[in-house]
Amino acid sequence: MKHEIQRKMVEILERCMDMTIATIRSDGSPQATVVSFVHDGLLLYFGCGAGSQKAMNISRDPRVSVAMTAPYQNWLEIKGLSIAATATEVVAPSELTEVGGLMLRRFPQISAIQPTEAAPVKLFKVRPTIVSVLDYSLGFGHTDLVKIEAGDIAETLDSRRHHWLASAVVTS
Repeated sequence: MKHEIQRKMVEILERCMDMTIATIRSDGSPQATVVSFVHDGLLLYFGCGAGSQKAMNISRDPRVSVAMTAPYQNWLEIKGLSIAATATEVVAPSELTEVGGLMLRRFPQISAIQPTEAAPVKLFKVRPTIVSVLDYSLGFGHTDLVKIEAGDIAETLDSRRHHWLASAVVTS
């Protein structure tokens, strides 16, 4: 059952281009904003201005909430994720390079941005801890609540990398 739910989560992530991320302001109130994202298995990545409110909020308190819904035509097709997570800045050069590649594949328009036009940015990794998986095709309002362990993250990363390797062999 858990592998099926994890597969469903990754499928939803593949269909969503944007997510709403809620951070905690210095006064304790929530701030929700929409950002584009990429993912590696169940790990989410997004970039934002280095001096943005999101970046400052995360540096103070890494707890975040994320919500996303895949495109749908009617309510009985709703599939989405509501996620409790922690966000950390990505600073390791190898991870920055890997995530940069994910971003270029998903958002090729990034390559048209000139470095002089771009403001300083920070890249953040969002690691889910609890995920509510919405799937209204199983009944109006149906959700499955899943606690995400470190092993679950590793499983989806391994599965995704295996898929990439298989795709690379087929296209070569």
